[in-house]
Amino acid sequence: MTSQETWQSPIAPGLSWYQATAGERPLYPELDGSTTCDVAIIGGGYTGLQAAYNLAKAGVSVVLIEACRFGDGASGRNGGQLGTGQRSWPEELEEQIGYTRSKALFDLAEGAKQHLLDFATEHQIDIDFMPGQMNVAHKPGYERDYRDNAEIAASRYDYKHAQFMDKAETQERLGSKRYFCGVRDTGTGHIHPLKLLIGLARVASNAGAQVYEMTKATAIRQSGGKVTIDTARGQIVADKALIACNGYIGNLEPVTASHVMPIRSFIGATAPLTYHPDVISGGEAVADSRFVVRYFRKSIDGRLLFGGREAYTSDNPRDISEHIRRQIAEIYPSLDKVEITHAWGGSVGITMPRQPFVREVMPGVTSIGGYSGHGVMLSNYCGKLYAETVIGGSQDLELFKSLKVPAFPGGSAARAPLLFLALSWFALRDKF
Repeated sequence: MTSQETWQSPIAPGLSWYQATAGERPLYPELDGSTTCDVAIIGGGYTGLQAAYNLAKAGVSVVLIEACRFGDGASGRNGGQLGTGQRSWPEELEEQIGYTRSKALFDLAEGAKQHLLDFATEHQIDIDFMPGQMNVAHKPGYERDYRDNAEIAASRYDYKHAQFMDKAETQERLGSKRYFCGVRDTGTGHIHPLKLLIGLARVASNAGAQVYEMTKATAIRQSGGKVTIDTARGQIVADKALIACNGYIGNLEPVTASHVMPIRSFIGATAPLTYHPDVISGGEAVADSRFVVRYFRKSIDGRLLFGGREAYTSDNPRDISEHIRRQIAEIYPSLDKVEITHAWGGSVGITMPRQPFVREVMPGVTSIGGYSGHGVMLSNYCGKLYAETVIGGSQDLELFKSLKVPAFPGGSAARAPLLFLALSWFALRDKF
């Protein structure tokens, strides 16, 4: 096995800055032979590991398998931004599902945020938390929407941490003239996602969950009241199962695959910006108003971590660094020749309405995923909520189950080309 710093994930390109700075990344065994348990979990990201921890803590026997190493998927490679609320603004959700349900989902997300921070504190996981986030507009015509968003958050959703920023304040806080206004959220922040993932795997294992790496599920089926999961070197037979593969579902389970689409996203880390103190001087995370969103933030050691691409495709660019550097230079022209020390990518699971997909896809088998770029805190919490539905307790997961998340149009052969065309169109629209 290669070292922590040089391990190349077989499912995602590039060596991440997270991987280089996460510290010890323990190895876990492969599943060798067949076994039985109360609950089997496929997927060792935030959702799966949180579910495993909470189930094991309650005395439920759990077996979790991960196809690669813990952290190779989106949970260990993402942008690290917590956000607030759901992927859609609360006023947008309110138009679709009404105020009562929109408010319940907003409150659930606030609970998810607090749970993540409390979990890290309780288990002494240093996640490099840094406070603050700014959502910024790349077009001048969005000012009314951003003003309304901050006002609605305070007056209708009892969220007092969001303040509107005019053009001058936005540009001063970002150190860039590229954006026209925004909302600064002091009630959230950003983290080192791989440190959280490594700590979570440790906590789940210590709680008694049987966790296995490099163990891919090749098939799942339900028969006679039991769920059977096939792997290369054995079977798992369980009373219930959780599919928590998100953007790496592949062909394992067709209902999930038709509702959760993987898209590629890429991040670059610059050298520390010692001579550019004006770049996000307050240390907040940033996400912009593009449909094909650009997201960036300062790391704890002063690097710019910048994510995004012009159009999402299923392939990997030959030079991730060059793609990222061009986008950085659009926002920060003085960084047009900045050194990119690390560049990496991975798959994000999205759904048609950008809302999580939570569904029983066969008797006793629940699938959870499709966080659509808003999964750092929601995925952790959904794992906890799943465990509570198994052992008895909160029924908050029903809030997600009740959402109308349609399948992507077309069969399996048509979905990817259609998505490419749609996202290419939105990327073009973002320019004008």
